[in-house]
Amino acid sequence: MRYRFNTGRNRNGLPLTNEDVQKYAPSAFAGQAHDSRSDRYTFIPTSGVIDGLRAEGFVPTMAMQSRTRVEGKQYFTKHMIRFQNPEMQSGSVGDSTPEVVLINSHDGTSAYKVMLGVFRLVCSNGMVVAESMAASVNVRHTGNIIEQVVSATKSLVQFAPRVAESIKLWKSIELSLTEQVVLAEGALALRYDGEIAPVTPDSVLRVQRYADNGNDLYTVFNRIQEGVIRGGQRTYNPETGRNGRTREVKGIDQNTKLNQQLFALAEKMAAIKSGK
Repeated sequence: MRYRFNTGRNRNGLPLTNEDVQKYAPSAFAGQAHDSRSDRYTFIPTSGVIDGLRAEGFVPTMAMQSRTRVEGKQYFTKHMIRFQNPEMQSGSVGDSTPEVVLINSHDGTSAYKVMLGVFRLVCSNGMVVAESMAASVNVRHTGNIIEQVVSATKSLVQFAPRVAESIKLWKSIELSLTEQVVLAEGALALRYDGEIAPVTPDSVLRVQRYADNGNDLYTVFNRIQEGVIRGGQRTYNPETGRNGRTREVKGIDQNTKLNQQLFALAEKMAAIKSGK
């Protein structure tokens, strides 16, 4: 049996309550570790870490968890929670706000991992900053986990202004149509890992809403990021004669890795265009 869970984020911008998080990521509220864990495994439910972060001003804004085919494991599997904090607002640029991304599991598939991300309100895009700009922090399931995760989270706040400066730079860089296609081709190559993409660059460059109608690097990057992550582009299989649509990247590991790769790709384009 496959268990399905949706990504939860309030479109009105309000923080998620614990009840909201539990609805979208029930494994964050596990009452114990999975049976496969040894006695050396220090069990602190992610819900305890959420409360610890909330006490420091970090409020959850999004929650999701991985799917599983193993019955009974859906309450232990990998999950992702994103947080915002008023101290990070100095890193906001327009409708884009820095976030902290927390990943964990209670089945041994993940330690606590803390990363820096960006949320763009107009399209609900959740980006993950490249490691080259703000390195992620891993916290093993030993010792005082809550204190370690809170400390790691606070350490990432210092990079928010740096991310803001990058976004401002990207907004100032205009891309020609050829450059946009090159960026989209690179993104599709990352998405399909060297295989032939089932769609053309034009499909992920297509403007979905008025706010995305621009040629600057940041706007183009957001269109591409949304297109390759969320999918939904029309496809045609000449062998079967069937129409279809590209799939959304829902796996937490795949989503995070691709997000970081896309961010790094945009960094390279910015470096080329600004002559750095």
